[in-house]
Amino acid sequence: MKVLVIGGGAREHALCRSLSLDPDVTALYCAPGNAGIGEVAELYPVDAMDGEAVARLATELEAGLVVVGPEAPLVAGVADAVRAAGIPCFGPSREAAELEGSKAFAKDVMAAAGVPTGRSYVCTTPEEIDEALDAFGAPYVVKDDGLAAGKGVVVTSDLDKAREHALACGGRVVIEEFLDGPEVSLFAITDGETVVPLTPAQDFKRALDGDEGPNTGGMGAYSPLPWADPKLVDDVMATVLQPTVDELHRRGTPFAGLLYAGLAITSRGVRVIEFNARFGDPETQVVLARLKTPLAGLLLHAAQGTLDLEPPLRWRDDAAVTVVVASHNYPDTPRTGDPIEGLDEVAAQDAPHAYVLHAGTKRDGDAIVSAGGRVLSVTATGQDLAQARERAYRAVARIRLDGSQHRTDIAREAAGE
Repeated sequence: MKVLVIGGGAREHALCRSLSLDPDVTALYCAPGNAGIGEVAELYPVDAMDGEAVARLATELEAGLVVVGPEAPLVAGVADAVRAAGIPCFGPSREAAELEGSKAFAKDVMAAAGVPTGRSYVCTTPEEIDEALDAFGAPYVVKDDGLAAGKGVVVTSDLDKAREHALACGGRVVIEEFLDGPEVSLFAITDGETVVPLTPAQDFKRALDGDEGPNTGGMGAYSPLPWADPKLVDDVMATVLQPTVDELHRRGTPFAGLLYAGLAITSRGVRVIEFNARFGDPETQVVLARLKTPLAGLLLHAAQGTLDLEPPLRWRDDAAVTVVVASHNYPDTPRTGDPIEGLDEVAAQDAPHAYVLHAGTKRDGDAIVSAGGRVLSVTATGQDLAQARERAYRAVARIRLDGSQHRTDIAREAAGE
């Protein structure tokens, strides 16, 4: 099978790494990719938002499967264009991707499907914003209705900050009740009817240790979750994932691809914080590190509507930890163009238990330089979280990027440290 992956972040590098290890994959392409992905896949320039261009490239490459990584191309309908060209595509249609593209749409689907979630108001005027903030009280949860690269949510006890963010969103904003308890990310592969859950993970959204600082796209993740209820996945399948997929099918907009449920384990039970329509970053890095089942066939079954033929997934017993190395000033406007050193040292001294997945990088002559906010995801496996964590941070210490930042507490509490 020839596979084309669309995107250029650490999530896509994780996907490409797993696909490159799949014996059924005879050729692997990525567009546009990054400096790290270029080591395992052949790179092609493409505008990931241009469905016709993506479909044209897939046709030229004779791809048997296209995997769309990021959310923006999915919401723009890129998967539809690929399927219209007769090529199997892993990723939901434009209409189904509104589950991530619009928080208000997601809330409507959840209400119809009976999915447990926080109470919310969709506001379009300053008056409605004030009424909603007053109704819920602090801490305030304010979400941009549209895509915001994981950074469109503000959780604050400061009324002025909450109101300022709500007004800055423009158009529609969703204000909802604060959900207490730890958060969990659960991915599921679906063909629009059959749903196959992956293993749960937990990510770290705040920029600084101790969950301080601004929201980011994610600063690290780990899996498995030793503290989670063993019945968690079955419960979420029954109350969240299958009902959501069934509701979208009932509406005539079946969701085929990766359904990502962001969950809060509250004192009143599991509640959905949000849905995403694609693999999450950085949780994908740890989930795929533990998946033994070859990835290409799994994604192809979902793309072709034959997921019921897929045998039960197989998982490694190992734990996995990912630590994100970010640019100076991230999540505000990051500094880019700085050389990255130490990557060869990690490959020589830490492989195969630890490796580096590239996010915001590019080649500059013989050098690899930073080209975004989140630059690298350093991923490690171990017999337990403590060992995986130790290996990840040992590898992080070898990397030199001027002004870079990373959290030092990823998986620390879960590892019992």
